[in-house]
Amino acid sequence: MRKYIVGLALVAGLASLLPAASFAKDLQLEIGRDGLRLKEACDWRYDDCRDDRHHRDQGRRFCTEERALDKAERMGVRRARVVAASRRSIDIRGRDRRGDRVMLRFGRDRDCPLYR
Repeated sequence: MRKYIVGLALVAGLASLLPAASFAKDLQLEIGRDGLRLKEACDWRYDDCRDDRHHRDQGRRFCTEERALDKAERMGVRRARVVAASRRSIDIRGRDRRGDRVMLRFGRDRDCPLYR
């Protein structure tokens, strides 16, 4: 009975430490070419995450031609190409799924808004 009470006290003591440790930093386990790696998770809204890919994409303040082409291809435009790029917009032409010609105009804001 005494071992049971000591074990229960030990588990309760360890459980009280877990919430404090979880607030410190999140950890990520990455599996890559160089094997397993433990990495601190970085929230780009609060931390300085220079090497995080998501942060680099969110940190751009304007739409680029590459991002506009990617968005047009995700919308179903085939053979998309940039026809004109100005300070305020990017014009892209291509073909839709039926083969008809399509012209799209994206704004230079962060999310590449579509102008109609």
